[in-house]
Formats: sequence, C-alpha cells, structure tokens
Amino acid sequence: MEIQQSEKDKYKGFQGVWPALFTPTRKDGKVNEKELEKLIELLINQGMDGIYLLGSTGQGFLYSEEERKSVAKICLEIVDQRLPVMVQVGALNTDESVRLARYAAQHGANAISSVGPIYYGASVNMAFEHYKKIAQATDLPFFPYQIGKSATNALIDKLSQIENIGGMKLTTQNLTEISNIHNLVGSSWKLFSGADELLCHAALCGTSGAIGTSYNLIGDSCKTIRQEFLNGKVSMAAEFMLALQALIEEVLPSIWWFFRRAMLLKHNIDIGDPRPPLLPGPALLTDEEIIARITRLENLAHVSITYTR
Repeated sequence: MEIQQSEKDKYKGFQGVWPALFTPTRKDGKVNEKELEKLIELLINQGMDGIYLLGSTGQGFLYSEEERKSVAKICLEIVDQRLPVMVQVGALNTDESVRLARYAAQHGANAISSVGPIYYGASVNMAFEHYKKIAQATDLPFFPYQIGKSATNALIDKLSQIENIGGMKLTTQNLTEISNIHNLVGSSWKLFSGADELLCHAALCGTSGAIGTSYNLIGDSCKTIRQEFLNGKVSMAAEFMLALQALIEEVLPSIWWFFRRAMLLKHNIDIGDPRPPLLPGPALLTDEEIIARITRLENLAHVSITYTR
C-alpha cells in the first residue's frame, strides 16, 4: 500500500490506531535491529493504521541525534510505505529538531511531530517559534504535542497559521481539554489521543485516532474495539476499556518490565531494558497472570488468540 499525499487527501490517512513504537535494545544499549524488524512486521500484519516513531515510549530523548537518525532510517526502510510513519523529532534544542525533521523527510516519513520547549516554562511565543521552525523545515504534515494546559487558545490560534499543520498529539487525560481543542480547530486538524486509557472515550471529543504504548502489545484488539465503539457497540467497548484501564493501573509502577515480559510471551519480541535513568521496575505478575490478563482483553475484543512463546 503506497501512502498518497495529494493536496486534497494528504491528511486523510492520519486516523485510527497507531502504536507508539518501542525501540528494542540489546544488552549494550544499542538498537536491536532484528527485534525492531520483527515488531514492525507484526504491526503491519495486524493491520495497524500507522506507526509513531521515537516518542517518549521509544525513549527518543535518551538517544543521540545520530542514533535517532539511524532508528528512523531503519524503521522507514523496513516499513517501505506499507504504513504511514510519523517521526517524533522533538529535542532539547530547536536546531537539532530541525535537522531531525529534515532527515525524516529525506528518508520517507509521512509526517513529523514534536514536543514543545521543556524545562523553560515555555511561553506561547516560545512554543510557537519552536514549533514554527520545525514545521517549516519540511513540507510534511506537522503534529505538535499538547502537554497539560500548554495548548492554550492563543497557541492554537498561532499554530493555525502554520500552513502544513496536520493536527496535534494530545497527552491529556482530560476529555474537556480534548473537546475544547477540537471545537477550536474543527475537522481541519487530525487530533490523536495519546492516553491509552482514553482509546474510545476521546473519539467522542473529536479525535480521529489514538497513539499509544499498549498498541504494540494488543494493537489488533485495540483497533477492533475502537471500531466497534464507533459502530455503536458501547457496552462491548466499555467492558474492554474498564479491563484495559485496570491493567494499566496495576502495572504502571513497573510498566517497562510488564511490556518487556508481555511482548516476549505474546509475540516472542524482546524490547530490552530502557535506558537509564528509566528503570524497568520489579516483577509484579507471574507469566500466567500476564497471559491471563492479555487473553481476557482479546476475548473481550473477540480477536483470535495466538502466542509465539
């Protein structure tokens, strides 16, 4: 499937369920290309709607600029336009973000995304200038982050002036904030919910899709349940979402440990340990308990259950 980017429909493909891709690592901390390829092929075979690369889940900020370029190049070559790929290019300084954006565009990315200035209590003007320079570095659709209350009406108004603004990645768990942003921009922006717990809820507030960590593990179930929800099967979606929310709450203290073990058990893919200062955390569940929780979610979504390990 080749992603079309004509002027008329260039934002049409930015919808549905997009895993915030893990960046598998070896024991020495280097990117594990073999496991990365396995993960990408899994997501393509499951029919995911796109891939979000080098976000916080991918530990983007903990990699050097050259490492991030390498990950982007490897991923884009493996995907080979079979899915749209949005590359997170946010960095501690704007110039690095601009270089990463241009690199992503040169290697076939379909969109770029970025967090705003951090640690500096970014004002509206600071955030806008940061985002504008990144957006104008390429012709790709640009999706800035919304973090907390940073996406004020004034900032949204300024961002609307950027010609290639595609939408926004929302990190809030506040549904009212999502609705307010949608009401400001209407259907001209493609909004992605970034909280796995709001996979279905956010669709009521004007989002076109969802970007999240859980979709690496149970992407087919999450995609199925979101579509069933949109088709009107509210009770089915509610039962699934309550179970997913309960699991996230249960494993949150050791979230990386959980995903590493669960990915091994479910897909025989080892994502490795996170880079310090991130820590995997202690084991919270037995293998049998992990499998039982995943199986329950898949049963609720009525997807076929397979394990490779």
